[in-house]
Amino acid sequence: MSAPYDEASTFLANLDEDWRRHIASVGPCLLQPKPARDPYEALVRAIAYQQLHAKAGDAILGRLVALFAPAAFPAPEQLLATDSTLLRSCGFSASKLATLQGIAQATLDGIVPDYATARAMDDEALIERLVSLRGVGRWTVEMLLIYSLERVDVLPADDFGVREGYRRLKGLETQPNRRQIIAIGQAWSPYRTVAAWYLWRVPKIKSA
Repeated sequence: MSAPYDEASTFLANLDEDWRRHIASVGPCLLQPKPARDPYEALVRAIAYQQLHAKAGDAILGRLVALFAPAAFPAPEQLLATDSTLLRSCGFSASKLATLQGIAQATLDGIVPDYATARAMDDEALIERLVSLRGVGRWTVEMLLIYSLERVDVLPADDFGVREGYRRLKGLETQPNRRQIIAIGQAWSPYRTVAAWYLWRVPKIKSA
């Protein structure tokens, strides 16, 4: 399972002693993309989890999927045709529901590309295209790039866990800001996705 990322782990471990020690402690990168998910499904799932703990997101998503059983996941047409009150009962806020419906309509309109088209697009082109949708920010598209399209050089610079992980890794007083982490992260390319995975796992108290 870890074989695809062994080269990346070795590359990062060779950056400096802090990285080497942290990667030795965590072990192999066990990032598990879900390449079977098309961009529409990946975006809907990401919105369900926005600003929620994983268990809460799991529950909301579980209720949504159950509405459309035995289908594995609701198609855009099904989502748009379903009464909003029923969808709200899954646990979606009015704002999130509007975002989901917008994603579904944008999929039918061809704005949200199919999987093959998305695979052929570069990161920034896909980000620019999808952040035009209500409620879809850069971070959401970056999760799509990482978990559905298996891109290995994506740095979610807006992610609190990435910036806080780096602060802990280096024993800094304050977190680097977005601009600073982008500059620092240049040294992690072409494996910035794997660097983010490791930064998410830096313990709260860094040993001296």
